Amino acid sequence: MSDFLDHIKSELAAIEADGMTKRERLISGPQGAYIEMEGQRMLNLCANNYLGLADHPTLIAAARAALDGQGFGMASVRFICGTQAAHRMLETRLAAYLGQDDSILFAACFDANGGLFEPLLGPEDAVISDSLNHASIIDGIRLCKARRYRFANSDMADLETQLQAAKAAGARFIMIATDGVFSMDGFLAKLPEMRALADRYGALLMVDDCHATGVMGPQGRGTPAHFGLRADVLTGTLGKALGGALGGYIAGPQAVVDLLRQRARPYLFSNALPPVIVAAGLAALDLVEGADDLRAQLFTNTRYWRAGLAQAGFTLLPGEHPIVPVMLGEARLAQAMAAELAARGVHVAGFFFPVVPKGQARIRTQMNAALTRKDLDFGLEAFTAAGRAVGVL
Repeated sequence: MSDFLDHIKSELAAIEADGMTKRERLISGPQGAYIEMEGQRMLNLCANNYLGLADHPTLIAAARAALDGQGFGMASVRFICGTQAAHRMLETRLAAYLGQDDSILFAACFDANGGLFEPLLGPEDAVISDSLNHASIIDGIRLCKARRYRFANSDMADLETQLQAAKAAGARFIMIATDGVFSMDGFLAKLPEMRALADRYGALLMVDDCHATGVMGPQGRGTPAHFGLRADVLTGTLGKALGGALGGYIAGPQAVVDLLRQRARPYLFSNALPPVIVAAGLAALDLVEGADDLRAQLFTNTRYWRAGLAQAGFTLLPGEHPIVPVMLGEARLAQAMAAELAARGVHVAGFFFPVVPKGQARIRTQMNAALTRKDLDFGLEAFTAAGRAVGVL
């Protein structure tokens, strides 16, 4: 045991020496445009709370009512004695919102992606994954026996090459897997081109829409709706724009959802979502579907923020999504930049290996519909001062 622990300690020391230690800071009170952090009021520019609903009174009231009427937890998996009427209501509501036959709830979208591929694809099949897909998709694909192919991020020529290779190898069924929005970069997947290739080669298109549901497209229905097309299978979360708590889902054809209820291991072996989460999720969908004003404000904020950072001289990745990465290169520089911003009352997090490739460290800023122009100007002033302090500007 001592040798093992010495090995672990050496790994930790190496992480620290490389400037890659991730540290958590304590938040007091609710998530919001501003947060209380270690006794300091901080402008929050790094949460997935895109529509500002994480502390919305309607969601809190719905959760409180469910706690009083339905109890705290289900103490069971769904198929034993863990399903309430509200679980099915939320699944049906999500499916209708997303334009799919049905949906199935998981504890998180990480679990949804982890449980998706293995029940649906066997060794006779193939899955083709974008190189920048979320870790949960990568892990889910590893758990299935299908042959695995990978294409360079948003490279449609490479995707077609991989489709041809899978066809030539005799794949029975082929599934293309992609993020709708790539979370580290804010890039949108090229879904129109991917849909066309999928149709040409008889493949299925699976989209993880965690950073798009509630945000992109008419009524926030996600990247497929944004592009006016249909994905065969959608995964997503309640933990970002839809209230910011937890819970994931898979939405798709009825037969797919029915088989996942029988075979998806994270579903069969995990407790059902608590009633408070389900009730708040239903309330969140009602709010989000009618939140065109919040989405308009979110994208107004995004354009203003992006333009201000560019004018200040920061290197940004291009895009239209509320994820706006500020590129810094090295992990230590990203850490130093985050510390300088914290000293100026702005909370951000440095992103570096293994979350992003080595040499591509960044501060990932994220916009929020609850932010005012005054908040954004304060943030831009802090970024400019911090950038000068660390030598970026």
